[in-house]
Amino acid sequence: MDKKLTDLFIKNAIAEDVGDGDHTSLSTIPQGTQGKAKLIVKEEGILAGIELALEIFNQIDNTLKVEVKLHDGEKIKPGDIAFTVSGSTHSILLAERLVLNCMQRMSGIATQTNRIVKRLEGYKTKVLDTRKTTPGLRYLEKWAVRIGGGVNHRIGLYDMILIKDNHVDYAGGIKNAITQANDYLKTTGKKLQIEIEVRNLDELQQVLDIGGVDRIMLDNFEPALLKQAVAIIDGKFLTEASGGIVEENVADYAACGVDYISMGALTHSVKSLDLSLKAF
Repeated sequence: MDKKLTDLFIKNAIAEDVGDGDHTSLSTIPQGTQGKAKLIVKEEGILAGIELALEIFNQIDNTLKVEVKLHDGEKIKPGDIAFTVSGSTHSILLAERLVLNCMQRMSGIATQTNRIVKRLEGYKTKVLDTRKTTPGLRYLEKWAVRIGGGVNHRIGLYDMILIKDNHVDYAGGIKNAITQANDYLKTTGKKLQIEIEVRNLDELQQVLDIGGVDRIMLDNFEPALLKQAVAIIDGKFLTEASGGIVEENVADYAACGVDYISMGALTHSVKSLDLSLKAF
């Protein structure tokens, strides 16, 4: 966990929710009231966000006592209790929705990722996330992918050079784009991997003729064409398949021998897992 990022997220999320006070709790529950609550699982899946929940409770009120019963990455089923929390009722209620929102979304992503990982068993292929994330939540969503057994692609624009079709078109072609990317790394002294997206076998051959990259993304290649492309590359570069890949057909793409499959669906259209925080 990156404490700096999580602390900033929690601070902003609390400020967004609380404003000048939780007036419902303040008006209905006497100050000093103590209480207990438990997080109840209502849907089968993979649990994610426990470590973050502990940080949220701690930032809101470090006198709250949390007893963790299940951990990130564990399989869960309806009726399971993930944790109990006790202390100031006002503090529990203040943390309730933020904890639930984060854990439900993270658990949904971890569950979806884990289903993909299961389908890839027996293949060398790893599933990658993308930058198709919720603004402000990217770190949490990519964290959840790892919990589910997936692998993070680049975190942002700063930690890898990924030359996509628009970059190629604006640069004036594949050769220009690759040459200028390598020149940029030499000039700046940055140590970044270079990946380039290709849309067909002609573009792939151009990349193979030029070299100067670490990974080739084969975008929107149907399985038969993907298998052909992987054979042409013949292990000279890492390979990544993307575009049009869903849970139902992911194994067909893995069977083509690619190193990675990237799926925006891991984060951009996931159903949150049903969890509930109830007083007891």
